[in-house]
Amino acid sequence: MNALTLWFHRMGSPPTFYAFAERWRPWFLWSGLLLAVFALTWGLFFTPADYLQGESYRILYIHVPSAWMGQFVFAVMAVSGFVALVWRIKLAEIVSLASAPIGATFTAVALATGSLWGRPTWGTYWVWDARLTSTLILLFLYFGVIGLSRAIEDRRKAARAAALLAIVGLVNIPIIQYSVYWWNTLHQPSSVKLLRGDTTIDPSMLWPLLLMAVATKLYYAYSLLSRAQVMVLEQESGKDWVRRLAGAPAND
Repeated sequence: MNALTLWFHRMGSPPTFYAFAERWRPWFLWSGLLLAVFALTWGLFFTPADYLQGESYRILYIHVPSAWMGQFVFAVMAVSGFVALVWRIKLAEIVSLASAPIGATFTAVALATGSLWGRPTWGTYWVWDARLTSTLILLFLYFGVIGLSRAIEDRRKAARAAALLAIVGLVNIPIIQYSVYWWNTLHQPSSVKLLRGDTTIDPSMLWPLLLMAVATKLYYAYSLLSRAQVMVLEQESGKDWVRRLAGAPAND
C-alpha cells in the first residue's frame, strides 16, 4: 500500500479526520482570507479599466471565481457521493453532504453578481440565456440535494439518495461550460483558457482573478472541514473519543 492510499484509509477514521480538520482549518481560513484581500485590492484598485465595459467589469473578481466554485464543488460532491455509494465510506457521505450548502452559496453569489454585471452590459438583470439558465438549474440541483438529505430520517439512506441525485446532476456541468458554444447566447465565451494557451484576458487582470480562484478554494476547504467536523461529531456522538473530546468520562 503506497503512502497516498494509506493516507486516504487513515482519513476514513473519524477521530483521525477530526484531528486533521482541527489542525488545518485555521490555515485554510486565514490563508484564504489574506489571499482574497490581496487579490481583491489588486483587482479593484490597481488593474486598468476595461476598454469596452469600463469599471463595471471589476465585478468579475467575485462573479467568475464564484461561478467556477459552484461547478467545482458540485463535481466534488458527485465524486464523493460515488465513492460513498461504491465503497460505503461514511466520510465520503459526509463530504458530499457538507459540500452542498457551500456550493449552493457560491452558485447563488455567481447568479446575483452576474445579474448586477448584466444590467450595464446587456441592459437587463436577467435573460433566459443558456449559461444563466443552466447555472440556475445547478442551484436548483443543490437545493434538491439539500432537501433530499433532510427529508429522509435515516442518515445513511439520505446520503445515498442525495449522492444519486448529485451523480445524475453532474451532466449539467459540461452543459454550463459549453452552452456558450452550443447555443447562440448573450453570455461571452470564457476568456481564461490556461490549458489551451489562448487566454484573451490581459495578464494584469488575469493574475488577481487566478489568485481569487485560489482564495475561494482555500475558503471552501475551511468551510468543508468545519461542516464535516460537526457532522462527524453528530454521527459519532455515542463513541468514547467524542465523549473524551467533550470532557465527559468514557463508557466502561
